[in-house]
Amino acid sequence: MALAVRELLQANGEATQGLARKLGVNLTDAHALDHLLGSADGLGPTELGQRLNIRSASATTLVDRLTANGHAQRVPHPSDRRRQTVVATEKAYREVLDALGPLFDGVEQAAARLTPEQAAATVGFLREVAAVLRGYAAEHRRPE
Repeated sequence: MALAVRELLQANGEATQGLARKLGVNLTDAHALDHLLGSADGLGPTELGQRLNIRSASATTLVDRLTANGHAQRVPHPSDRRRQTVVATEKAYREVLDALGPLFDGVEQAAARLTPEQAAATVGFLREVAAVLRGYAAEHRRPE
């Protein structure tokens, strides 16, 4: 089972590289977009840097790049006027969804071949594995 999960993670890395090429960004930018798109409230530059395991100065440069190419924007933090939050733009949402459309279609086709019981078990398993992966990542984040 663990080897199949490892294979899935490797394939995910390859898909992320493909997404980066399709969007015309580097791999770190693609990972940053993934984090921003997955965060409804956006992320602070420092938090984004921690998630990507890069230093604060590099995170600032990254946000500058994403802002310059229209994939992100800085907005005031909702509760602290001294801080900024970085959010994905509508352009980023559109471009990423367009680029990932064929991937999502393929996953849906694979899921359609499962029985409802198999699909429910698979979803439960994948969510548990995701929680394990997130826990592992949290334990090994670089302190700022």
